[in-house]
Amino acid sequence: MDPKYVLVVGSGSAGLRHARNLADLGCRIACTDPRDDRRKALAAELGATGVFAHLEEALHGASDLDAVVIASPTALHVDQASAALHAGLPVLLEKPVSTEAASGRRLLAAAEETGLPVLLGYTWRWWPPLAVVQQRLREGAIGAVRFVQLHMSAHLADWHPWERYQDFFMASKALGGGALLDESHWIDLMVHFFGVPDRVFARIEKISGLEIETDDNVDMLLDYADTLRVSLHLDLFGRPHEKFIRFVGEEGTLHWSADPNQIALGRAAEQDWEIQRFQCQRNDMFVEVAREFLRVLDGAPVATCTLPEGLQVLEIIDAARRSHAEGRSIAMEPSA
Repeated sequence: MDPKYVLVVGSGSAGLRHARNLADLGCRIACTDPRDDRRKALAAELGATGVFAHLEEALHGASDLDAVVIASPTALHVDQASAALHAGLPVLLEKPVSTEAASGRRLLAAAEETGLPVLLGYTWRWWPPLAVVQQRLREGAIGAVRFVQLHMSAHLADWHPWERYQDFFMASKALGGGALLDESHWIDLMVHFFGVPDRVFARIEKISGLEIETDDNVDMLLDYADTLRVSLHLDLFGRPHEKFIRFVGEEGTLHWSADPNQIALGRAAEQDWEIQRFQCQRNDMFVEVAREFLRVLDGAPVATCTLPEGLQVLEIIDAARRSHAEGRSIAMEPSA
């Protein structure tokens, strides 16, 4: 079988990672990016067989493409992914789907019209320790879960030390940066574990000294009927960096952390924890995304993260923005 020929849209950090992994899995790579330096760097490293400044040029100039990866700033996702679908090409789309649910629904309509698959890259869904956590919860390791705390704190200047954070798309409202959108991984994980909440209360703010125009602090309280409460915190100014989820049940607590890479289970009043450590590396989950995408190109259904699930995240984001603007809890409406 001939290797798949994949166009990677956006040759920055995320696009380069996807391109490397797909190339390692035997794919031919084409790339597009408005920045000449990024295009040249990706092409030089991976031997890209097509290098283009614009998506339209790439879709016409690489007629034997099999698929497209969209790894551009969030504000560009819907138009670029729609163009790929209408060109007859399945899409691996970096998260989030878009900047708000209304435009995300346009992309869903394009996918339904063309009948082509879209795999969404909320990559923590492929992280092995979180799959273990989900299994432990299903087995009732801590009884009925009553409270969950999701926490992500990481100083933006540390993300891409090779460039000024002020120039990173995360600093730009127009490009769809900011904690709420880019770190919606954690909203997605909440939906992955528990579904869509009933009510949302949120504060979405710029409170630090970071030289950005986007939000750098998000706090959300989410209700699931009368049985589960969720607290979610995201910030772009914290050091040391922290990523963890704490599940509190009626019979114990399960704590997952990214660093250290482990799960801790406690069932006693004392600080007596059963620790399970993992050796997986961050890129492993991106490799698994690439492997699933190649299976999708061979006819398998999208299994791990679908476009409708990404729209659920955007609907929660819309509700969070409305909550902040109105200063009250917002009831989630059933998905259209």
